Amino acid sequence: MRACSSCLEELYTLEFIVGYDLELFKKYYESLHDLHQFYESKGLVEPSSKELGKSELDHIKRNPAHLIVWRQGHNIVGHTIWHETSNEEMIPGDSRDEEDRRVLRQLFGGEKDNLVELHEVWLRTEKRGKGYGNRFFDFFEGFTAERGFDGIVYYTDDLSATALCRKRGYREAPKPLEGEGWYVFALPI
Repeated sequence: MRACSSCLEELYTLEFIVGYDLELFKKYYESLHDLHQFYESKGLVEPSSKELGKSELDHIKRNPAHLIVWRQGHNIVGHTIWHETSNEEMIPGDSRDEEDRRVLRQLFGGEKDNLVELHEVWLRTEKRGKGYGNRFFDFFEGFTAERGFDGIVYYTDDLSATALCRKRGYREAPKPLEGEGWYVFALPI
């Protein structure tokens, strides 16, 4: 399959901005109808809720660098919200359940307390399948390595995201988490 030249041009203009004006981000977030439909279908938000969730907002307020905006020209085309984590706790004071701890210990070869978790990764529907995700992971893997983290944890049920993680060599739990259907991926750095 040959990549179209306009798709390649779009990729070259893609930039990742670490930290972003929270009020501008909230306006963009409210416009993400496909994201809100996804969360509604999973029962993760109340129908018609368009606001940034409390946990997402807490991650960003704790450290503005936890928000990475994917921008092309003046348009936001995607975003990522991440946070520091460990095998034992999602965030300090919020313990993981036993299955989650066991899976992460297995994927990382023991206990790790200097990890990052991709909490939310979103790309506008019309931009998917054009290499943007791969560009983001190139960026984020370097970003986390430069900051001295030991690895990346990513939970997803999206088939394109699972294919991308497999292609990039992420370790994968043998099966999705019970009762949740999330695939667990880990990349030791």
